[in-house]
Amino acid sequence: MEMTTYDAAMILDGCWNLTPYEENEENYVAACQYLINTGTAWRLQGSVGRACYRMIYAGKCFPAQEDA
Repeated sequence: MEMTTYDAAMILDGCWNLTPYEENEENYVAACQYLINTGTAWRLQGSVGRACYRMIYAGKCFPAQEDA
């Protein structure tokens, strides 16, 4: 199943029931990484960007790779 922006945003907002994903840390991390990779984390409400930043700081997510 491929993550979408909608799914990732709903997961970070705590609305798991609006996504096809099971509520667990693995899916939460995947949602954060998806939003970081697409740059959407920094364009949504502040709490999303802060959550993604915390995941990077904790070493669970990685900064998006810039195109070489």
